[in-house]
Amino acid sequence: MSTEKKNDGFMEKHALESIPQSERKHWVSIAMIWIGAIISVSSLMVGGVLVSGLPLRSALLAGFTGYAIVVLFMTFQGVQGADLGRPTVSSASSAFGKSGASFIISFVIGISVMGWFGVQTSITGSAFSSIMKDWLGVNISFQLSAAIWGVIMLMTAVYGYKALSYLNYVAVPALLIMAVYGTVSVISNYGMDSLLNYTPAAPFSFWQGVAITVGGFAVGGVIAPDYSRYAENRKGAILSSVLGVLPMGVMLLSAGALMAIMAGSADMTQVVSNLGFPFIGLLILILATWTTNAVNAYSGGIALTSMFRLKDDKRAMATAVAGIVGTLLAVFGIMNHFIPFLMVLTTGISPIAGVMIADYWITRKGDPAKWKEEEGVRWTGVIAWLIGFAVGYFVHMGSAPVNAIVAAMIANIILTKIMPAEAAADEENNSKDITA
Repeated sequence: MSTEKKNDGFMEKHALESIPQSERKHWVSIAMIWIGAIISVSSLMVGGVLVSGLPLRSALLAGFTGYAIVVLFMTFQGVQGADLGRPTVSSASSAFGKSGASFIISFVIGISVMGWFGVQTSITGSAFSSIMKDWLGVNISFQLSAAIWGVIMLMTAVYGYKALSYLNYVAVPALLIMAVYGTVSVISNYGMDSLLNYTPAAPFSFWQGVAITVGGFAVGGVIAPDYSRYAENRKGAILSSVLGVLPMGVMLLSAGALMAIMAGSADMTQVVSNLGFPFIGLLILILATWTTNAVNAYSGGIALTSMFRLKDDKRAMATAVAGIVGTLLAVFGIMNHFIPFLMVLTTGISPIAGVMIADYWITRKGDPAKWKEEEGVRWTGVIAWLIGFAVGYFVHMGSAPVNAIVAAMIANIILTKIMPAEAAADEENNSKDITA
């Protein structure tokens, strides 16, 4: 009885354990989390970057294709999360072993999302300082602004799933209205014929455009179980992923592309200023960044909980630590030196999905009864991940995240066949699970 009361509060208590069916949510609630995650300055900027190298029609098609690829592997990840009720780092213990998932996977995901929390906090701090100086005449240092917004965004993540849901009910309509207004304004001023005949200054290939789009949300696709674990069933996980990412992603990308053509720049601060309401526009951009950053801190907290084998009720504390680290990175300007390292780590996240998909959907036939937390390190998964990481980092054809996922999947399937000791252990564990 006391446990139920404890979990009925606003503060989320679940971290690595399975979410009870009684606490599962309607898919719309989860879709709103994903919509909030994709509503960000970076999503608009992807559209701006695409039209810098592609004609408008090709840019929009490349964007749609990229998001469709993300949603494809995100759906596999999300359904596994719904089946097991567990987040990414916990679900990965079958493919990587409990120790492998706790340390290797948690480290890669945890450091990456903490770092990106710092990046987004830097952007928000800079925008807020500009607003206060240019329109209110108040000088607030970047460091103080970043610290203030880092704490504000962190508190939302500390409270967990419910707070993220409420934040998105405010942020999503605000940015959506701005995007629609910007799109209508551009079309009215330029006309569709002029926009469709637009020629980019520095052309690049269609598949480069696809790669740019996939890379922009690849991490979100991999960590899908962190949120889909709340889905009532597989259908809910699929609907929340597809409808939470694809329509809004393409819409924001399109708006960003059109507004970038008008402004002649992918810099969203300049783009918003050209719309005629810079003060309100920048506030909306800050709100949009807030939703994305709260997701970064939330997933970082789950990763730290797994890495240090904390109890589930320490999830809020771990999230606070993740956000504080990211905020300090922003305040002390370390991000300028940290981003190359972050890019390497982000490359390492994509093949995690490849290994997990191969393990759950091919080796274990997508049957939750065959899933099991393997003790120690499962070397088939670790080696397959390293192969996928190498392919994603060194192969420069196509999309690096997609290359990494596919390479890791193939490697895991092959290694499971040629490493009979681990395969035999899997069969024994599966038999025990089925008998039980």
